[in-house]
Amino acid sequence: MDKDLKQFLKELYLPFLLCVTIVGVHLVVVITSRDLGYYGIYPRTIEGLRGILLAPFLHSGWQHLFSNIVPMFVLSSMLVYFYKKASRAVLLMIWLLTGLLVWLFGRENTFHIGASGVVYGLIAFVFSSGLFRGNARSIILSLLMLVMYSGYFEGLAPKEGISWESHLYGAFAGLVMAFVFKNVKEEGEEELHEEAPSAKRPFFAPDTFQITKAERARIEEERRIAYLIEQQRIALELEALRKAQMGDNIN
Repeated sequence: MDKDLKQFLKELYLPFLLCVTIVGVHLVVVITSRDLGYYGIYPRTIEGLRGILLAPFLHSGWQHLFSNIVPMFVLSSMLVYFYKKASRAVLLMIWLLTGLLVWLFGRENTFHIGASGVVYGLIAFVFSSGLFRGNARSIILSLLMLVMYSGYFEGLAPKEGISWESHLYGAFAGLVMAFVFKNVKEEGEEELHEEAPSAKRPFFAPDTFQITKAERARIEEERRIAYLIEQQRIALELEALRKAQMGDNIN
């Protein structure tokens, strides 16, 4: 098996464990017929603080669950593979910051549940990393986000029946994390148009702009000496030619 594929499968344990836990929680809810929605985020209440950690594990139904679990697995897998060094910190901070912002600024008198805020955070992180990092791989991933999840922009607009605040603040959290971790360079990242130092070529004559004053003086001195030597050689040749002509005339 290819080495990169083995490494990728090895890194899948975190996304897999996370998604299995979310599905497992929902199965418990269905089997026990319990409504755990009150463990979600209830803005600006002490009880609602627990939802910052627990809300992404809770979903209102199977449709709600699957609409989040598939992109959650895909995006978290991309995160741990392409942004391995920062992945755990990014995922944790998106999770916590999204929940905190919803708790601070979300609508009152309702419980906010679901992993969609984290999903939007991951989309925003991968997309924004292409803008902040500026290397070929991150830009390609950014464009891939536009192709795969462009329809998610609609979820940022206020709408009844969904926690659009989670979407909005999740996207904001992802943007912030992309900026915070922009200088954490991952293995394999290459700068666009980056060349090895020996491969770089100036766009102008090096003796015009890139040499120092001392170097310019040295070059000028070498040119002057070369000119004098050439003049001396020409003078000697002319003298030899003159003497040869004089010899011919005497004979």
